[in-house]
Amino acid sequence: MTITGDEPGATVVPYENGPLLIRGDFTLMTPDGQVIEPGRATVALCRCGKSAIKPFCDGTHKAIGFRAGSTRDSDPPRD
Repeated sequence: MTITGDEPGATVVPYENGPLLIRGDFTLMTPDGQVIEPGRATVALCRCGKSAIKPFCDGTHKAIGFRAGSTRDSDPPRD
């Protein structure tokens, strides 16, 4: 995939046993369309479900022993 100057660009990196790290130009929203101001250009989003500051990561995944890979475990979704 090539990103041009016309498109917003964001990178999402799943960290092994940790959060999703999002870098770049992105908009974070609630399910009802409210914008969540991240306060920075790089954010860590919770994957363990136990963060006290959801949707952001607070490091709780370490304390609870959360385990998740950093690669795709299944085939990509079909269109």
